[in-house]
Amino acid sequence: MRLHPYRDRGAMCFDTPVTSNDDKRVVSATREIPAPAARIFELIADPAHQPRWDGNDNLAEASPGQRVRAVGDVFTMTLTYDGVVRENHVVEFEEGRRIAWRPAEPGQKPPGHLWRWELEPVDSSSTRVTHTYDWTELTDENRYRRAQETTPDKLRSSLDRLAALAEG
Repeated sequence: MRLHPYRDRGAMCFDTPVTSNDDKRVVSATREIPAPAARIFELIADPAHQPRWDGNDNLAEASPGQRVRAVGDVFTMTLTYDGVVRENHVVEFEEGRRIAWRPAEPGQKPPGHLWRWELEPVDSSSTRVTHTYDWTELTDENRYRRAQETTPDKLRSSLDRLAALAEG
């Protein structure tokens, strides 16, 4: 059995946003969504849908046709502030279950933060979804203030918006 790195550090709780003890650099929220995992995963893995559920209101748009299918994929996203484009490097992927990416400026190495989604089917029509933002490896101090603005409440907002889309 593979241990979950954040669950084992106490950064996971069901239906409640939580923060880890790791200098509050790992924030996470989990909720059960009454929809099949495949439907929810499609909304996450296709970047064109992401601005619709982003609880941070950071994402303006993504070009269609960028559906993530494997580790190593890179998708681009235009951010709401100043129309800045980010490349998102997929570092974890299991179809229907888990996806994580590290954002970076185009052509640059990711500075060390990670967005992760994990889906655990409860039954055929309900899924436990965990959304995590991890900036433990972020080295650019100029990005710290913005990273700190990503709170468990904002992650929960993404989950709530995602739920509304998946249920509808």
